Amino acid sequence: MYLWNNFLGGRSSSRPLGDAVLDGIDFDIEGGTGRHWDDLARVYLTAAPQCPFPDALVGRALQTGLFDYVWVQFYNNPPCQYSSDNVSDFEEAWKQWNSIPATKIFLGLPAAPDATGSGYIPPGDLISQVLPTIKGSSKYGGVMLWSKYYDDKTGYSSSIKKYV
Repeated sequence: MYLWNNFLGGRSSSRPLGDAVLDGIDFDIEGGTGRHWDDLARVYLTAAPQCPFPDALVGRALQTGLFDYVWVQFYNNPPCQYSSDNVSDFEEAWKQWNSIPATKIFLGLPAAPDATGSGYIPPGDLISQVLPTIKGSSKYGGVMLWSKYYDDKTGYSSSIKKYV
């Protein structure tokens, strides 16, 4: 109720953003428990789970079918992120994420080699090796980049935009 009243369509005398009304909430859950997220998943929602499937913390909530967009972080997790040496693990993880009842799944990537600990895919590899594989999915929504700061430094989004 706090999120609804303070950030979404509800009313509160202590709205941190004043009269501004947000149109959604992104669940980037990286700690705590998996309890009660399925209860909260009753409004326009997105989530940003890490790529191991199912996500230990937000996995049950994602099964509600109420998420519009899921921005899967395919980085900092070598067992499921892309590697030119082992493409099959990434492809299997992508297929698993496409099995959830969400409208669109986005490929989350670092916008620079130093933006995250691992998982950077050079734009040429993304365009020639990864996108042809995942764009055939009916749930493919696009690419999400971490972060704007690194994208501004590298121009990653500009180099992939027409292919995404």
